[in-house]
Amino acid sequence: MCGIIGYIGKECSANKIVLEGLKRLEYRGYDSVGVAAVDVQKRLVIKKDVGKIEEVHEKLNLLEPSSKITLGHCRWATHGAPTRENAHPHIDCKGNVAVVHNGVIENFLELKEELLEKGHRFASRTDTEVVAHLVEEGLDSGESLYNATVNALRRLKGSYALAIISTMEPDKIVCARNESPLVIGLSENSAFCASDIPAILPYTNKVIVLNNGEVAVLEAGKVEIKRVSDNMPVSREAKVIEWTIEQAEKQGYAHFMLKEIHEQPTSLRNALRLQEQYLDLITTFLDRGDKIFLLAAGTSHYACIAASYMFSKLARLATYPVISSEFIENYGDSLGIDTVVLAVSQSGETYDTLKAVDYARMKAATILGITNVVGSTLTRISRAYIVQQSGPEIGVAATKSYTAQLIVLAQLALKLAKIRGKLSQDEIDELKTNLYNIPDIVENILEKREEKVKEIAKKYAKENLFIFLGRGISTATALEGRLKLLEISYTPSLAYPAGESKHGPISVIEEGTPTIFICPNDETRKEIIGNIMEMKARGAKIISVCEEDDQKIKNLSDDIIEMPKQIHPILTPIPYIIPLQLLAYYIAVERGLDPDKPRNLAKSVTVP
Repeated sequence: MCGIIGYIGKECSANKIVLEGLKRLEYRGYDSVGVAAVDVQKRLVIKKDVGKIEEVHEKLNLLEPSSKITLGHCRWATHGAPTRENAHPHIDCKGNVAVVHNGVIENFLELKEELLEKGHRFASRTDTEVVAHLVEEGLDSGESLYNATVNALRRLKGSYALAIISTMEPDKIVCARNESPLVIGLSENSAFCASDIPAILPYTNKVIVLNNGEVAVLEAGKVEIKRVSDNMPVSREAKVIEWTIEQAEKQGYAHFMLKEIHEQPTSLRNALRLQEQYLDLITTFLDRGDKIFLLAAGTSHYACIAASYMFSKLARLATYPVISSEFIENYGDSLGIDTVVLAVSQSGETYDTLKAVDYARMKAATILGITNVVGSTLTRISRAYIVQQSGPEIGVAATKSYTAQLIVLAQLALKLAKIRGKLSQDEIDELKTNLYNIPDIVENILEKREEKVKEIAKKYAKENLFIFLGRGISTATALEGRLKLLEISYTPSLAYPAGESKHGPISVIEEGTPTIFICPNDETRKEIIGNIMEMKARGAKIISVCEEDDQKIKNLSDDIIEMPKQIHPILTPIPYIIPLQLLAYYIAVERGLDPDKPRNLAKSVTVP
């Protein structure tokens, strides 16, 4: 997730303030950094490069030129590899406009094609650069910077936090928000914009949070806010922030893990903004394959298990979800030119996954990738890849990266179903509507069910064994829910397909053993009710994650977490994991543990 900071004031200290603000945004994760300033001669000066802030500063001296207005940006790549050309800020053809951006512009390819036909020259492969050229178009036709920006915004589809400056009006920063976060800070003689409060907190604690669909014009010591849709003014008082900088980095949440759990509606929406041609390319390769392996480790492996159900049920395509470390030994001799390997890795650097992928390449298999990091090894060695666009994840336990992987895999399954002719157009349309409702459903769960999960966590925090059971595609949810609890609370836990409970797990049930059932209202409901009854008869405490108003499961359960109705069964792994992430988090907190730093674990396993 990129970081933005902008400053305008009456003293020539803009670059110093922006550089310090960028350092306080480093926790968001980034691969490149840059600044844009209008110097005292009213020239636009851009300095940017790949690397850490201190490295780029040492090379380019980001403290110069002297300026009263500067934008800064640290980039997490989503469109275009981490290169100097793709680093922000981006400029127009004439070098009069500079833009920094956090988010995903869905329709940038269409806009870019239109602008190229008009003679614009592009210097990068990013989605952001189209904004600079759209603003240039407006300025060239005599519009003010504000009007040129608003007219550009009205053409954009997707998410954005944007800040724009121009040599033609060097006393203003125009900024806007749609889904990606952006805050405005005010002091007596200056104004700020930033992705997060920590960037500006040392200079002011008076903050206005921009809402979706709003645009703001900053001048030294003042701000004017309007709605993008109709230019109507917005009146909003600044709030006084009492957080420390450390608290502000987590946006008031106690831990990064909880913050990232709550970021999932946004990360899911961004993962739904993939370019169609990338999805088409990946599905074309998958459709051609004779044997298809879904290759991953840890949490990503459970995403692949869920995906194997999606591919089978929607596209009638058999796939093999395989743990990376077991792939060569188990399947190495069966690989060939007709094999397709879809590797899934949040970091794109997982050692076991890359080792298995290299082996498959040597056997002439087609390698495809899903990752969260542009420029990672997986993106370089894949025939085609998708970047899931969930932004950096600081907590060691995967949360938003897991659900983003699921929603990307669901899109692939739906595309495959269409090109293979396995679903009617009506069925495809219904599924697509359901898919695009998922971020709102997750938002609803976080808003309405978190307190209930906290109560359950408090009740069971001291238990020394948990069992997770699900049937069908919910098996993946049981496995991932168990892993989250194991990772951050160190609680011994088992997870099985519920139909296998009589083949071992039932033997460890004692009076009061908490047993968590994932039971959406799908074709497995009748069988899982039988499994609940078996466990209850042996003294288990039943915790059910089920559809709201499911009276039969409610009557059999000691505790329930109710989920919204009418979630398509094939998509349930995405919303149904949310309460299990929260449960793991709150049990860890109840035990006095730090969920962000579980013992013996690393974010990316890059060694054997």
